[in-house]
Amino acid sequence: MVLKKSFFFLGIAILLQSCTNTKVYDTFTGFVQGTTYRMIFENSGKINPVELKSEVEKLLFDYDMSLSVYRDSSIVSKINRNEDVVPDAWFASVFARSEEINRLTGGDFDITVGPLVNAMGFGPDAHKHFNAQMRDSLMELVGMEKVKMVNGKIEKSDPRIKLDFNAIAKGYSVDVVSGFFDGKGIKSYLVEIGGEIRVKGSKNGKLWKIGIDRPEDSNFVPGNHLQAVLRLKDRSLATSGNYRKFYVEDGIKYSHTIDPKTGMPARNQLLSATILASDCATADGIATACMVKGKDETIEFLEKHPEFDAFLIFSDDSGNFSTWMTSGLRNYISEPENK
Repeated sequence: MVLKKSFFFLGIAILLQSCTNTKVYDTFTGFVQGTTYRMIFENSGKINPVELKSEVEKLLFDYDMSLSVYRDSSIVSKINRNEDVVPDAWFASVFARSEEINRLTGGDFDITVGPLVNAMGFGPDAHKHFNAQMRDSLMELVGMEKVKMVNGKIEKSDPRIKLDFNAIAKGYSVDVVSGFFDGKGIKSYLVEIGGEIRVKGSKNGKLWKIGIDRPEDSNFVPGNHLQAVLRLKDRSLATSGNYRKFYVEDGIKYSHTIDPKTGMPARNQLLSATILASDCATADGIATACMVKGKDETIEFLEKHPEFDAFLIFSDDSGNFSTWMTSGLRNYISEPENK
């Protein structure tokens, strides 16, 4: 599973479109869940953007109190401490989705990998002195088959097992806010949280434009150096990658990911995986699994699952950036002007 930190904004830029407005679109931005967010929505005049922003931030705070391992009093933190707590609907939904993605990806996505992430120097309880003995011990706690939802409560095969939804929770939070907007009757919007995106409808009759950052270790400003531009409608998008966290061997860049099957960093050349799906939680989880699978296995997986579209950036045998995309994406992607 990809080594992520919740504050890391990865690979996506929203491209503002200049056009003659016939409809009013409001925008608000902020900082939640250790990352930035941006919401753009068509406003018929019945919605106060300031009030909507306040409602969204309250919603995301409540969501954090369910699924954030960085909040000691969250439901997931209490479950990790083996306290007697009943999961809420958000927790139950994300847990069920995590089980589905785990099966779909052959175990390359796994929410029990948290102790390994921490041991390798990531997460809220990070330790930086990882060794093989520690890995072998922690691997006894890894595996989705070791934790179940029974009669509305989580049961673990070992009380030391800890859950970490970091690789899917951000995508699901986009779905939560999108559902909230739907309930408000908003017909056209873009919801972006930390680079994970859901778009609905179009903006003044034009598809929403999303930029994918070029994976260079000096590229820290989203939208500054783009690899490609996507034009989307009614899709969700998530990007996983650690092109700013890699090692070089024989001139080839390899990303640092944790393989939940081995407990060790996965050695592959895939630097960034952008996945498009019907919902953002699924896109987020699949993108994470792709970083474990690597380029070749990811392409094989995507060819068997046409319900997903993808744009991959990888390091070729000469150490240069190369790209691959699904056939369904070709009509919606273009090269940026600044490339």
